[in-house]
Amino acid sequence: MSITNLIRFNNLRGDIFGGVTAAIVSLPLALAFGVASGVGPLGGLYGAVCVGFFAALFGGTPTLISEPTGPMTVVMTAIVAGLTASNPDNGLAMAFTVVMLAGLFQIVFGSLKLGKYITLMPYSVISGFMSGIGVILIILQIAPFLGQAAPKGGVLGTFTSIPQLIANANPSEAILGAVTLAIIFFMPKKLKKLVPPQLVALIVATVISLTVFQGVEIRRIGEIPIGLPPLQLPTFSPGQLTVMFVDGVMLGMLGCIDTLLTAVVADSLTRTEHDSNKELIGQGIGNIVSGLCGGLPGAGATMGTVVNIQTGAKTAVSGLTRALVLLVVVLGAAKLTQPIPMAVLAGIALKVGIDILDWSFLKRSHKVSLKGSLIMYGVLLLTVFVDLIVAVGVGVFIANILTIERLSEMQSSDVKLISDIDDDVRLTDEQKQLLDKGQGRVLLFCLSGPMIFGLSKAIAREHNAMQEADALVVDLSEVSSMGVTASLAIENVIRDAHDKELQVYVVGASEKIHRRLQKLGLFDLIHPDHVLNDRTVALQQAVEQVFAKEAIV
Repeated sequence: MSITNLIRFNNLRGDIFGGVTAAIVSLPLALAFGVASGVGPLGGLYGAVCVGFFAALFGGTPTLISEPTGPMTVVMTAIVAGLTASNPDNGLAMAFTVVMLAGLFQIVFGSLKLGKYITLMPYSVISGFMSGIGVILIILQIAPFLGQAAPKGGVLGTFTSIPQLIANANPSEAILGAVTLAIIFFMPKKLKKLVPPQLVALIVATVISLTVFQGVEIRRIGEIPIGLPPLQLPTFSPGQLTVMFVDGVMLGMLGCIDTLLTAVVADSLTRTEHDSNKELIGQGIGNIVSGLCGGLPGAGATMGTVVNIQTGAKTAVSGLTRALVLLVVVLGAAKLTQPIPMAVLAGIALKVGIDILDWSFLKRSHKVSLKGSLIMYGVLLLTVFVDLIVAVGVGVFIANILTIERLSEMQSSDVKLISDIDDDVRLTDEQKQLLDKGQGRVLLFCLSGPMIFGLSKAIAREHNAMQEADALVVDLSEVSSMGVTASLAIENVIRDAHDKELQVYVVGASEKIHRRLQKLGLFDLIHPDHVLNDRTVALQQAVEQVFAKEAIV
């Protein structure tokens, strides 16, 4: 695998500056996501280091910044909670094994060159899914934001406990959380360009907690071990093997979607084009290493990527620099993070959840498309209250069915059975004269465009309307492709015509379609001289044969 096309040193100053700035942006988010997931702040930091370094080294998007993201954290939170509940002794180690599995699946996706297909989902489904993840992240931060431990039952448990959480809120921690949100929301834009508001909120709120609330009991990060992490070897439980496999696929797919959507953003800012498959392989390697080191799973992060590009980065050196800066923090400055209040990290994560919500589409989805809006809200609700895989599966299924129905309706008008020149179809004067001369005894069955399975109903409708005749010309000259279902529908037309002793002609079948019809055995029913490339010739032969038959009679 070549990495020289990404790592160049012709923009060293811009790349180093971009990497350092991206590291400053990443630090509070990594801590917040680590705590939110249940893995701990160190897991968030190691996820940012491992995924960020190896995705930059082996990935296919030079300026992409990879780290734990809101969507990945939400899924990881559910995985950690589920596995530790079923296996308290090895649950956390199994969760890290799921991260490794996710990375392995991403490498497989990239190796099979499936990158271009990953994001081929309707926008209404992506919007509902991402907004649902944003809602989950917001709900999960309510308890720590108010200074309390998270209730049992995950999202549903927290949602039903909101009144109780508000009633029992810790005033000091709630104030710190509110201060954090206020700084992030209302910090002047000029200052935001100089320093990330998340970092300012982290420092200011922590200082307030140590001065104004001195002596008040506040839940803080606490001691973080310094040094390299112990390796987390893959751990499996026979009873949870299927669950871990499914979780690995889900986490890997989400990471692919999250990353490739961010890569598209990077392309638009840099006027370049990323390598999707190579990027997935890089992300996979990063997640495998992160799982081995006990880190969170990661993906391409929009905020870090945009900051990286805007501060001058052009190559993967920026991503490597960012990861190394964070590693220095982990190894040497981790003690400085000990007094950070949990409510402050909850406020930072809560703001990320708010940002994940697709406000633009939520506001106007009903104006753009009522069906699209219903799909989006349906996926959102399923994501929050049922399951992420179910949400995406149901959303994609319904969206695709509606799309196929719409395409089928549009193309069904191109399926026509013509018996005279009054039908609305493009015919030459000679062809019109031949049909007129046939006096309704010659039928022209016209099809055009891709014959998807949704058109089988239209083909059957025209077939059922077939009147008494002596010859049938099946014109496939404008058919670009033909699915199995449509092929079988056309087979029914030809076999029925053959059973009624009609002379059948096939016109303009491409090589691929010809092979499909041949495999169905249709050319055993059709005289070799009746397989033609020209509609006019076929009509001429059909008319002549009809008149010849009448003369004999």
